[in-house]
Amino acid sequence: MGMICLTIFILLLLICFCQSEDQLTRARPLSPGNLLISKDAVFALGFFSPPGSNGSLYVGIWFHGVPDPERSRTIVWVANRDNPATAVSSPKLTISNSSDLVLSDSKGQTLWTTQNNFSVHDDVFLVLLDTGNLVLQLPNSTVIWQSFDHPTNTILPGMEFLLIHGARAAARLKSWRGPDDPSTGDFSFGLDPISNLQLVIWHGAKLYCRISVWNGVLGGMYPSSPSSMVYQTIVNKGDEFYLEIVLSGGSPYSWIMLDHTGNMKLLTWDSNSSSSIVISERPKGSYGLYDSCGPNGYCDFTGTVPACQCLEGFKAISPNSSRGCQRMEPLQCSKGNHFVAMPEMRVPDKFVLLRNRSFEQCAAECSQNCSCTAYAYANLSSAMDDKSRCLVWTGELVDTWKSSNYGETLYLRLADPPVKMKTNTVKIALPVIACLLLPVGIALVCICKFKAGKWRKKEIQNKLMLGYLTASSELEDTNAEFPFVSFDDIVAATDNFSDSNMLGRGGFGKVYKGMLEGGKEVAVKRLSQGSGQGIDEFRNEVVLLVKLQHRNLVRLLGCCIHEEEKLLIYEYLPNKSLDAFLFDTSRKHVLDWPTRFKIVKGVARGLLYLHQDSRLTIIHRDLKASNILLDTEMAPKISDFGMARIFGGNQQLANTTRVVGTYGYMSPEYVTRGAFSVKSDTYSFGVLLLEIVSGLKIISTKFITDFPNLIAYIYIFPDMEIMGRWKFNGIGGLISC
Repeated sequence: MGMICLTIFILLLLICFCQSEDQLTRARPLSPGNLLISKDAVFALGFFSPPGSNGSLYVGIWFHGVPDPERSRTIVWVANRDNPATAVSSPKLTISNSSDLVLSDSKGQTLWTTQNNFSVHDDVFLVLLDTGNLVLQLPNSTVIWQSFDHPTNTILPGMEFLLIHGARAAARLKSWRGPDDPSTGDFSFGLDPISNLQLVIWHGAKLYCRISVWNGVLGGMYPSSPSSMVYQTIVNKGDEFYLEIVLSGGSPYSWIMLDHTGNMKLLTWDSNSSSSIVISERPKGSYGLYDSCGPNGYCDFTGTVPACQCLEGFKAISPNSSRGCQRMEPLQCSKGNHFVAMPEMRVPDKFVLLRNRSFEQCAAECSQNCSCTAYAYANLSSAMDDKSRCLVWTGELVDTWKSSNYGETLYLRLADPPVKMKTNTVKIALPVIACLLLPVGIALVCICKFKAGKWRKKEIQNKLMLGYLTASSELEDTNAEFPFVSFDDIVAATDNFSDSNMLGRGGFGKVYKGMLEGGKEVAVKRLSQGSGQGIDEFRNEVVLLVKLQHRNLVRLLGCCIHEEEKLLIYEYLPNKSLDAFLFDTSRKHVLDWPTRFKIVKGVARGLLYLHQDSRLTIIHRDLKASNILLDTEMAPKISDFGMARIFGGNQQLANTTRVVGTYGYMSPEYVTRGAFSVKSDTYSFGVLLLEIVSGLKIISTKFITDFPNLIAYIYIFPDMEIMGRWKFNGIGGLISC
C-alpha cells in the first residue's frame, strides 16, 4: 500500500512538473492553475485574475518568482485583454489543428486566437523564452507567430518594436484601461505616421506628448545602477527601423511600459526592495504635455522648476503664460529680418522635412521663403539613406522645449529692430550739420550737374529695360498693345501710395487701390525693392498675363518701371482675395455651398486653361487662397504669376534648385527635389479644395493642433469630428461653422 501511495505521489509530481515547463504542445493544453515557465524561470505564462475584476480571467506573461505573486505580479503581455474568460467557463489555451494558438471556453467559443493563416503542421509547439517572448514555432526553429510582434503596453529587452516598414503596419503600445484593468485604454505610443521622425503618445486620436524628434542620435542612455546602463536605441535593418532596449553587462532587468495614465516609463528591477523603480518618465507633469505653453512659447526644463517662456523676440499674450506668445515686431518681407540661434531645444511640431540638404542650403531654403519662420538642421547616421535632415516651419511654432538633454539648435526668424536715433546723438549732430551747411550748399551745385548726367543715364537704362520687355521672344506674335503707365499717373491714382488705399501686402510687396483718369478703378502691385522678386519675375508675370486671356485669370492692365520701382496694374476686384472670406469667421457665411462650388469650378477652369487649353503650358507654382481674387459676382480669378514657368513642346517635367512658393501648398517632390509639373499645381489645387470645403487653413493652430496640417487630419481621421463642425441650414445645404 505504501508503495502505491509513493507511486501516485511521484506521478502527480511529474504531472505538475510537466505542466510548468517552458513548452506547450497540441496534446497538452494550458488551463487555469497551470503555468508555462521559461527555461531559467525569468517569465511565466498563465491565467491571472486582477484584483477587483469579479473573477475575469486573462492569459498573460509576467515576471516569475517575485514575492507575493498575486499582488506584486508585473504583467508584460496579455492575450485576451478585451475578451476575458471566467473560471466557470473552464477556459484553456491550445494549439489548434490549423497551427493557431487558441483560447476557448468549455462551449468551444473562441475568446482569442493568433490567426496565422499558416499551413498545418502536426509538430508545431509553443515555447516561452527567457526574453519574455512567447513563440509558436516548428522543430526547425521556423517562427509561425511570436508575442514580440504583438506588444500590448510593454517593450522588453530583445524586442524589436517596429517603427517603420515598407509593407507591415508599425507597432503601437496601448495602455491598460486602469491599474487593474488590462483592457485597451485611451493612450497609445508609437511613431508619428505623418513625419516618420518622432515618437509620440496619443490620448485617443489627439497628441498627448511628443517623446523625441529624430536628429541622428541613436536613442538615449540611462543609469540603472551605479555600475550599469540601459540604452534605448533605434536600429536600422534595411527598410525597417526598430526601437530596442539594450542592457549593459550586469544591469538589472529593465523594460518600457505605457501606464493607464498615459505616462511612458522606463523601469528597472530593484532586487533590494523586490520592486520596480522608475528611472525615466514622459511626460513629467503638465509641462510635458503637448503644446502646454501655447503657440510660440516653450517649456524651459533647465531651471529648478519647469516654466513656460516665450521664444526670443516674442512676448506673452496674457499673464497666463500657457496661452502662448506673440511677436514683438511683425515679420515683413519688404523690411529686414534675421535669424537667431536657440540651442538645447526640442524642436517644434508641424515641420516640413527637406531631405539631403547641406546646412547652408537648409538656411537658404528658409531665408528665401517669406513664409518660413524657423529651421533646424542635423547630420544623420551614416547608416541612413538620408545623410542630413532639414526641418522648416511656417506659421506659429507649437510644442517646443528647452532642455540640457536636447542638443539641437533652432534658428528662429525675427524682424530687424526699427532704427531709432538717440537724443544725445541728435544734440551732437545738429551743430555739426549747421557748420557744414555752407560748404555743402556749394558742393550741391557741383553735384547737381553730375547727378543730372547720371539721371539721364538712368532714364536711358529704364528705356532699355522697357525695350527688354517688349522685345522679348515670348512677346513675339502678340497682337495686344503692350500697356505702359507712367509712374506719375500711378502716384496720383494711389494718392502717393497712401496707407488708406492699401488693399493688402504679400511676400513681394504691397497692393494699393487706385483710380486712373476717367474714373477707372485699378489694383496696383508695388514690388518692394528688398523683395525676392527681381526683374526676371516681373518680366515673367508681364509676359504671361499679356499672352493669357481667360475669364478665370486676373487681367493685367499695365505696368511701370521707374528707377528702382517696379509696378503692375491689374483690374480691380472689390471682393479682394478668397482667404479674406474663407478664414474670417465674420465673413465666411457669405461662402454658401453654391458659391464655394462656383469658386472651385472657376479655379479648375483657370488651371485647365493654363495646363491644356492655352497656346503655352503654364505651371503656376504658387496656387493658394490668397492668390485667388474674387469679382463682384464672387467669380474667382487666379493671380500672381511671378513664379510661373512655361513648358515647351512635349515637356512634362522640370527641375529647379530654387524652390519657391508657400509650404503646405507645394507638392512633396517639388519641396524635396525641386521637380515640378502640372501635377504640382494639381496638388496645390487639392490643398485649396480641402480649405474651401472645411473652412480651415492648411496649417491651422486653432482646430487641428494635434496634426501637422489639414491633409494629415483628413487622411488619418476621415470620419472624425471634422464632420461635426458642419450643420444643415435647410436651404443652403451644409456650411462650415
